Order: sequence, then C-alpha cells, then structure tokens
Amino acid sequence: MEVQRKREGKMKIRAEQVKKQVETFIREQGLLAAGDRILVAVSGGADSVCLLHLLAKLRKSWGWQLRAVHVNHQLRPGEAQRDEAFVKAYCIKYSVEYCCQSVDVKGLVCARGLSEEEAGRNLRYQVFEEEARRWEQEDGTGKVDLVKIAVAHHRDDQAETVLFHLFRGSGLKGLGGIPAVRGRVIRPLLSVGREEILSYLKEEGLEFCQDSTNFSEEYTRNRIRQEILPAIEAAVNERAADHIVQAAQKMRQADLYLASQAERWLKKYGVQEEDKKSNGFMGEGGKQLLQRGTDGKPFLCAEADGKSLLRAGADVKLLVKEEEIIQTYIIRQMMAWLSGAAKDVTNAHVEAVRSLLGKSVGKQVDLPYGLRARRSYDKLWLEKTGKPEEKGEIFLPELEIKEFSYEKGMEIPQNQYTKWLDCDKIKGALSVRTRQTGDYFFLPGGGRKSIKAYMVDEKIPASLRKRIPLLADGNHILWIIGRRISEGCKVTDETKRVLQVHVREADGNLQGFGCQD
Repeated sequence: MEVQRKREGKMKIRAEQVKKQVETFIREQGLLAAGDRILVAVSGGADSVCLLHLLAKLRKSWGWQLRAVHVNHQLRPGEAQRDEAFVKAYCIKYSVEYCCQSVDVKGLVCARGLSEEEAGRNLRYQVFEEEARRWEQEDGTGKVDLVKIAVAHHRDDQAETVLFHLFRGSGLKGLGGIPAVRGRVIRPLLSVGREEILSYLKEEGLEFCQDSTNFSEEYTRNRIRQEILPAIEAAVNERAADHIVQAAQKMRQADLYLASQAERWLKKYGVQEEDKKSNGFMGEGGKQLLQRGTDGKPFLCAEADGKSLLRAGADVKLLVKEEEIIQTYIIRQMMAWLSGAAKDVTNAHVEAVRSLLGKSVGKQVDLPYGLRARRSYDKLWLEKTGKPEEKGEIFLPELEIKEFSYEKGMEIPQNQYTKWLDCDKIKGALSVRTRQTGDYFFLPGGGRKSIKAYMVDEKIPASLRKRIPLLADGNHILWIIGRRISEGCKVTDETKRVLQVHVREADGNLQGFGCQD
C-alpha cells in the first residue's frame, strides 16, 4: 500500500509535456529526420499505443510516413485475437496503414529450446525486418531508403533491464541497458516512464489492451517491475528509476570506450590468420561479412574465397602489460572476430581465456561457437576447432545450471535430463558442443575411453554421432547429454559442492541426436 500511495502521489505530467519530451529526445539522439519512413511496432498495449499516437501527432510537422505492424504470437487464446482486432481498428481510426502477421512461437520453442520470451522476441524482430524491407522495395527502383523501426521501450523498461542484468552478473555492456538506436531500430520513449505514458493515454482518452502475462509471476522481469523496483522507489528514492537510467548511460559510454580501446590495440598488435587456401586476410578476391561485435556495433570480418577467418592471436608480453579490463575486452573482440556473435560468451569464458596468460605453453580452453583458446610460446591464440556441418543445422540444447552445497543422503536425480556433477572436479570453463578429436570420459575404476570408441560400441549411427551434444571441460566430456556422465565428475560422499545441469524435456533439443529414451 505504501508503494501505491507514493506512486499515486507523484505529480502527473501533462500530455503536451510528454509530447515535447519525446520530440526533444528524438532530436537530441538523432533518432529520426524530416521525411523519414517509420514502421511502428504496435502490440495494442499501453506503451505501443502511446508511441503510435505520439508519432502520428508529430508526423505532419516532420513530414514522416507511418505504418504499423502487429505480431500475433498465438499464445493467449482469445486475448491474441482481441489485440489484433484492436490494432486494426485503432490504425483505421487514425489513418495509419497497418499489417498483421501471425508467428509460431511454440514451434520455435520446441525446435530451438528457447524460452517463450526469447522465441517471441526473435520472431517479432524477424517480422519487423521483413516488413521494413518490403516497404523499401515497393517503389521498384531498387534504391534502398532506410525504413526505421520504432519500438515502445520506455524509461522503466530501461531500469528493469539494468537491474535484471546486474542481478545476473552482467558486464558493462549489459549494465548499459537498452540503446536508443541500434541499426534501424529506434526507441523514442526511453525518455519517459510508465506513469507519464498512462497519464498521456488518460488525458488523450485512448484505450489499450492489457496483456495478462504482464502480471504473471512466471517471468523474472515482471517480478522486478511489480515488486523490486517499486520497493526501491518507496524505501530508498522515488526517483530510483531515473538514477538507474542515468547510471546506465555512463556504463554504456564506458563500454563503448573500452571496446574502442580494445579494437585500437588489436589493430596495432593483433594477428589474424585464415585458411591457407585463401588469398590472405582481406586480400584480393576476398569479401567482407558484416558482423556485430561485443559492443553491439557492426564490424567487418573478412571471408576470402569462401574461407573465413580461422584464428586470431595477441602478443602475450604486450597483453599482460594492459589493465585487466582491457585484456577482457581484447579477448571478447577476438572471439567476435571469429564467431560474429557474443550471446553465449560469459565472464567465466573470458576469465578462463585470460588465465592462460599465466599458464604454460600448450594449455588450452574450449569455448562456445566451436572456438578454442590456446597458449603458445609468445601468443594467446583463439581459433576455430573444426569445419562447419555440410548439411543441416545442429541445435545445441539450452542448459539450466545452478550450484549448491552437497550433504550426504541427498537423492541424486536419475533421469536423462538432469545430472549432478562434482563442482570441484571441474577444471576449466564449460562448453556445450559436439564431438572433437581427443574427446574422452572416465570409466569406473579410473580408466578413460574415447568418445569415438563409446559411440562405436553403443552402435550409434555414424550420421548421428556428430549431432550428439556434449558438456565439455576441455576434452574431458562430463556429460554425453541424454546418455551418461563421466566418472571423473561423479558425485561421491566426499563431494562438497554440486553443479546441477538440467535440460528441459519440452525444449525438444534431444530429439534427433540419437539420445536414449
């Protein structure tokens, strides 16, 4: 009740003030220019209704062209159809062209092992991009005039995102929150909060749809929105969200600066090597692929004669002289050069690579995206470990991992989807991957067996062997996922800490990998 009273006691901002605040933010951040074409993502909720209404009000003075796009996730029977009908009626009322597309979120969840939130987001942005490109191609001239995609994240979303990343142990990039612009995607409402939006809608007499999942305790972000942030505002500072957003801006600036310093260092001291059959990195006959670095900025990664960059190196003597935080950014950038992605790269992976600086020649660490870090005499190398699959796409399962103290008598799970491992027997950074030369696991009694020999003995078809996911600690395979674990990491009476690794049965990732029922 105290939280509610404080929120109700805040001074309400007028609709005209909200409009001026958003327009000022658009100018200051350079989000839009006169005459731009804007594709507005409209769910039917309060935030997106406010966004479309504001842009529609401003379009005459700016000369903008507007279209709306609505994505039906087909997750909430009745509500989903209601939202789609509402958006259609709203766009007709305010003379805004619109389109609606349905997507199969549950299908993607089953196929890729994603959460509903992540699968829905991926499909939404895929639809946004398709509609933006379709609009660009309508005139038939072949000239690409960038269409902007406006989404309705606001200041409170920003604060929630920063807290979410903070609680999960994110680095500076995550603490920088949501950018106002990324590529063609813009967020004009980041300068206003939820209360300003609701006041605007009330004053303008605008209706909106209420999404029941916003009140579900199933989602972590909802708990931050409904409980944690309001409690902070009530008990600590009623402007806590504003201050979190201000801190995020500084974090983002720091992240961008450190990333630029790492790139500068690598341009001067880094080494890049590609397939010997190619014409050399960025050489004659090569082409550049647009990738996205650890800072979220696009960068060019060379691919010559169809062969991509194979390894990147850094001089160890020079690297150890840098501050630790610069070392981590250099390592992340090298990983981005090779993989073009950073989603599954954690601080644990980066620190495992950085630890090689103080280890002997030949030490190595396996990493996501089929990468390996290796210490040579004078360099720290990050390199690709194998060739990509010739046919099809391999989807690795998403694992849920937690650590806890072990007490004798605890009942160890006996199913194919959950395994307990002795945490103190794990030596390096864990990775989920498919088999590699030299992979092995330990047998009862202390002997070891190669993964290749195991698969042959188990009569696993050759076509499936390269598709079976493995939980690896270097070449030591801790868990042949869906089958057995290594004796080398098994929980015993001497175990102090347990690492529980779980694959959700519903994610469908074990299907087609030759895993046991």
